Amino acid sequence: MTGQTTDVLVIGSGFGGAIPAYYLAAGGARVTVLERGPRAAAADFTHSMRLGTYNKIVDVVRGDGVAVVAGNCVGGGSVVYFAASLRAPSFVFERHGSLGRRLWPATLTRAALDPWYDRVEEALPVTRTDWPDVSYAGGVLAAACRRAGHTCNPVPVAVDTDACTNCNWMLSGCRFDAKRSLLLNYLPAAEAHGADIRPLHEVQTVTPSPLSGYRYAVGYTVLDPDDYSCTAQAGVIHAKVVVLAAGAVGTPVILQRSAPLLGDVPAAVGRYFSGNGDRVSVADIVEDKARSLLGLSRPDGSAYQGLPVGRPITAATYDHLDPTAPEYSRFTLQQIYFPPLTNVLAQAARSPAWFGIEKRNMRARWRSWLTLLAMTEDDNEGTFGTVPLTGSFTRLAPGLGLGTMTYRPTSRTRQAWDRADAALREILEKDGLSRVRPWSEDVAGTVTAHPLGSARMGDDPATSALTDGHELRGHSGLFVTDGAAVPTSLTVNPSLTIAALAERAVATIVTRAAEAGVALRRDVPLPGR
Repeated sequence: MTGQTTDVLVIGSGFGGAIPAYYLAAGGARVTVLERGPRAAAADFTHSMRLGTYNKIVDVVRGDGVAVVAGNCVGGGSVVYFAASLRAPSFVFERHGSLGRRLWPATLTRAALDPWYDRVEEALPVTRTDWPDVSYAGGVLAAACRRAGHTCNPVPVAVDTDACTNCNWMLSGCRFDAKRSLLLNYLPAAEAHGADIRPLHEVQTVTPSPLSGYRYAVGYTVLDPDDYSCTAQAGVIHAKVVVLAAGAVGTPVILQRSAPLLGDVPAAVGRYFSGNGDRVSVADIVEDKARSLLGLSRPDGSAYQGLPVGRPITAATYDHLDPTAPEYSRFTLQQIYFPPLTNVLAQAARSPAWFGIEKRNMRARWRSWLTLLAMTEDDNEGTFGTVPLTGSFTRLAPGLGLGTMTYRPTSRTRQAWDRADAALREILEKDGLSRVRPWSEDVAGTVTAHPLGSARMGDDPATSALTDGHELRGHSGLFVTDGAAVPTSLTVNPSLTIAALAERAVATIVTRAAEAGVALRRDVPLPGR
């Protein structure tokens, strides 16, 4: 099969894929984007957890000791994420981790990345929120922090707060186009410049191309829109440059499957996987205490009972991001919302921790919960095992897959979690305000929506898969620009950092495309400008 040709082939349409796709298309390249998931727009999103709705665009991929929640649609995670848009602290870029030496490339610091953060914040754009934008749940966290002697701040979000209805259905996509997903900026701008975005195209391999003038041949299958486990057809596209942005769970598997024909794939591919140090806990708020200790009440007379009201993320405390503190002791504590589907993960006080009478009674008070996300410094201890026959994981049902990841938290990661747990208890259990219970690991292992690091950048070829320009070592013109490239956990939500890194990577991608004979303009403005 000879296949089709393109100048630049982008695999994945999330932050790591959409941004290079726009700049290369606007610069004059022929750009093709292959996306595993379906295409949906505002009118297609539903306020429902009914099977056949949200699970068409969200995948939960269960590994050994870890479960990952990921977007599966055109726009990737930007369609289903909660839009918190934070810059990583400066100390993150200086981390040594368990290797005892700097993990990020020497050329990458917070100061070096700031101009690229600026560009993404303008392009999306990101809104600087204030207290009137904070939900009831965020207000409870803020009041509890203040009472315990801590600060708390509204979280900047990629949301048009004037258009937002505070429906709290962001996991299912935004019906009002208030969330500034990639469907509203980089992707339509790429298409306006001729980019060809193909949904339901699942990439299987990247191999050397036999065609003159082309570096890589990308093999894909087309998925049945009603059953993603069925293949409608297969094909090959030859490209001069390939940008791999299939997500930190998908990217390493594609490279591992391709290794026999690509040759010399770095040993770091499929290693050093991180869940961004994510640790979810539930504070079961005592309503009377919320009134007497925090002075809170809602118009209907209840003190709180506001977990489902508002946007999923509105407030956070950054008091534990001290750059002078030792590694594994720094973290963000953030108010977050998860749908009732996740209630099984909240631990009751006594064994059995995740079912039984006590768990049922606790679940009955769900509206009085305060769900919290700690993003800590972990050890990048995850690995990927035997490659599945097709795809990035074995699909068990719509929205549910079995991955090849193994995650065994080290003592240092657990120490970081313990410190975050202790900080939460100090704030939220003060004078009996609540009882804090971390999510159980018995049901799903560690749960993260922020997978990182499975094909990471670095200066040391022995422990990193990519150069500081995101190019796969030994493979000119093959780039990784998604969360897989991020060397360490970030202690904040990763989306803005992934996007900023993708913006930064464009210059090197353009250079490689030009070397392959693609005539490009380099003075491309931000999308919509």
